Amino acid sequence: MAKVQTSPDSVMKDLKSGKYAPIYFLHGEEPYYVDWIANYIEQHCLQETEKSFNQTIVYGKDTTVSAVIQAARKFPMFSDRQVVIVKEAQELSGLFKEENEKLVAAYMENPLPSTVLVFCHKYKKIDSRKKLSKSIQAHAVVVESSKLYDNQIEAWVSNLITEKGLKITPQATKLIAESIGNDLSRIANEIDKLKINIKQVDKPIDENLVEEYIGVSKEYNVFELQKAIGEKNTLKVFTIIRYFALNPKVAPPIMVIANLYTYFVKLLMLHSSADKSKEAVAKLLSVHPFFVSEYITASKLYSKDKCVACIHYLREADKMVKGYGYPTMEEDAILSELLYKILH
Repeated sequence: MAKVQTSPDSVMKDLKSGKYAPIYFLHGEEPYYVDWIANYIEQHCLQETEKSFNQTIVYGKDTTVSAVIQAARKFPMFSDRQVVIVKEAQELSGLFKEENEKLVAAYMENPLPSTVLVFCHKYKKIDSRKKLSKSIQAHAVVVESSKLYDNQIEAWVSNLITEKGLKITPQATKLIAESIGNDLSRIANEIDKLKINIKQVDKPIDENLVEEYIGVSKEYNVFELQKAIGEKNTLKVFTIIRYFALNPKVAPPIMVIANLYTYFVKLLMLHSSADKSKEAVAKLLSVHPFFVSEYITASKLYSKDKCVACIHYLREADKMVKGYGYPTMEEDAILSELLYKILH
C-alpha cells in the first residue's frame, strides 16, 4: 500500500532524493502544485537519452482509460523505468464508469514497478464518494492541491523567494500578493522573471524592481489604496481610484472590494484584541510585523462601530457590482460612492 501524502513539499522532497512511487494522483482546485510535481517528474525521472522510448505524455481529452493502462503496463526499453503522464486527467472520458474504475483499480492493486504513472486531475478534487477514489487513496501517492487563502499569499511569496535564493522587502512582498492575488502560477512566473532580470541577487527585491519587471505600480495599487484609507488621506484615495477607473485591468472593483473587506475585518479583530503588542497583532492579523503600525494607526481613526459600518458598505457594494437587486451603476461610480461612505 502506498503512503498517502497530502503535502506537495513532502512529495517533492522524496522526488529530489530519487524516490519515485509507481502511481501519483495529483488533484485539486489549485493547478500550480499539480504542474509543479508533474513537471519535475517529466524533467528529472529519466535521462534525456531514455525519454524518446520511455516517456509517454498524453492529454485526457485525446486518450482513453484503457490506452493509459495499456501504456502503463509496457516494460521500459534500455532503461530501468518508464514514465506515463496523463495531463488534464479531469477530461479523461469515462474515468468513473464502472468498467474503467475496475480497470484502473486492478492496475493500482498490482502496478508495474518499472512504471511511474502520473494523473494530473486539475481544477477540481476527485469525488471521494466514487469507488475509484478509494482505490486511489489506498494505492497511490495522492496530493490534494488546494487554493490558498488570501491571508496566506504573502507568506507563500516570501517562501518562494527564499527557495529561489533571493531576498525581498516586506513592502514588495505585499505589493506582489495584493496585486496578483492567489494565482500561484502567475506569481511564480513573475518571480522567475525578476530572478532573470535583477543584477544583484544579494540585494533585496524592492517595490521599484516589482514595478519595473512585473509592471505593478508602486503608487497605484490596492495596497496603497488600503494604506491611504487607513490614514484617511482622501486626496490620495480618490487619485488612486481615478487611476483604477482609467486602467480597469489593474484593479477590478470586485477585487478592490474583496481586499478592503479583509482589511476592515482585520481592523475589527484588532479592536477586539486585548494584546496590542507588535508580535501579537502580527500573529492575529497574519501580517508582517513591519505593517502592524499601519493597522494600529487605522484602528485609531476607525472605531469598532465604524469598522462594522464599513463592512456593511462593502457588502452592499459587492452586491451592486454583481448586479444583485440594485439599479445598474457604473463600477467606478459604485467604488467612488463606497469610498466616500468609508472616509466620511
